[in-house]
Amino acid sequence: MKRISTFIMVLACTFASAQTIDDVLRYSTENLQGTARFQAMGGAFGALGGDLSAISINPAGSAVFNFSEMSITGTIYNRNNDALFGNSLTNNTNNSLELNQVGGVFVFNSSNSPWKKIALAFNYDMVQNFDNEYFASGNTALGIDNYFLNFAQGQALGPLRTQPGEFIEDAYLDIGSSLGYAAQQAFLGFQAGLIEPTADDDNNTSYFSNADYSGVNQQFSQVTNGYNSKFTLNFAGQYQENLYLGAALNFHNVLYERFTYLDESGYAQDSPVQFASFDNFLHTEGYGFSFALGAIAKLNESIRVGGSYQSPTWYRLTDDTAQRINSNLAVSDIDFINFGIINLYEEYRIKTPEKFTGSFALVFGQDGLISLDYSYQDMSKAELRPNGDPSFAAENNFIASTLGAVNSYRLGGEYRIDEVSLRAGYRFEESPYENGDWIGDLNGFSAGIGYNFGGSRLDLAFSRTEQDVNSYFFDGGIDSAALVNQINTNISLGYVIKF
Repeated sequence: MKRISTFIMVLACTFASAQTIDDVLRYSTENLQGTARFQAMGGAFGALGGDLSAISINPAGSAVFNFSEMSITGTIYNRNNDALFGNSLTNNTNNSLELNQVGGVFVFNSSNSPWKKIALAFNYDMVQNFDNEYFASGNTALGIDNYFLNFAQGQALGPLRTQPGEFIEDAYLDIGSSLGYAAQQAFLGFQAGLIEPTADDDNNTSYFSNADYSGVNQQFSQVTNGYNSKFTLNFAGQYQENLYLGAALNFHNVLYERFTYLDESGYAQDSPVQFASFDNFLHTEGYGFSFALGAIAKLNESIRVGGSYQSPTWYRLTDDTAQRINSNLAVSDIDFINFGIINLYEEYRIKTPEKFTGSFALVFGQDGLISLDYSYQDMSKAELRPNGDPSFAAENNFIASTLGAVNSYRLGGEYRIDEVSLRAGYRFEESPYENGDWIGDLNGFSAGIGYNFGGSRLDLAFSRTEQDVNSYFFDGGIDSAALVNQINTNISLGYVIKF
């Protein structure tokens, strides 16, 4: 018989721990991507417009264009992660190359209407690149046995045994679908020999650890890949000489994969368990929708102000997971539970919070400009749905009490010398947590240069952000985490052509 199985976990919403506050934050955050000019100026374009990525900040910006144009941008991503765990510091770097922006705008002028100009635009932005990895190694007093004990206490022993003639992988899938995630994790710990029942009785509901240690050595690695992209359809108009109004529809697409690997050793010499490994895989994909409204006003030849509203994003997502486990006490067929044995979950939804942006810019004729954007987003309003699900309701209460308002500031400037444009930017974004010890504030700076050929332009940008993040090894069970200093460096090259 072919020993590869999948099973739809029809009770996934009730029992799964895969959907947590981390998922909400992952899809609520849009990193600074877009055209090279946009990145070089720190994304401070809310009162400026005239850039295809600027319509993601303020959809009125497409009406600022004087000519129709197309642009394309590619980015080299460098991720540098220093992970502190158990008094040990490890470093890991990751590089990737992506085409992160493609778009165009079509401008239609009118001479006999108060609407001087109409613009139609489309733009693709990779708003989040998930390609990343980090490695942590150190000594800790919290072994992986605690993860399984946390889920096992209160679970009846009977379902944790395989039945005569039953394959272990089928038992693993069946217990997950019928009894839920907690029972499935207890099954893994029991079959791997990491935990034992206090009584050899099918009705037993208490367990103890087979591992003896004062501290264990753990090596943990996490590898992620994927993207959150946004395709925007934009309509904007210039009314009279000084007012620009716009609206946009945004179609989001999500692909996220996460691999985690844990190896544990360093137990006491007489410990029954002498080594253990536990690996997990998560695959998420889905789509979302949002819209935006905005306005830009020229107060005079030098001063511009802008305001925009970005609606919540409504995501529909599906997860599938796989696991594998081993130890020196594991049953002989434990390897049949592997990454080929897939748990499929029902679709769930995430609603990210709305965002408000106010912008101000000073334009010094043809010589240059300075621009400032301020954005406000109340992350405590994020939700997992359906709200009627008990686990989602509990997690939403945790989100409401743990997350807070995020204030973001973006400052950018450009100075022109004939055909050459010199650019720089600064970005600051507060932690989404009320307690910034979990995720720190984000600081970033950028610089760039552009050369105007007349009918086209070539832009180069460098941007760097830094943030401290407590990265948890598991979505639940135990709170083992590494403090990761994340430094992301992007080098982007963009080409713009007018027509």
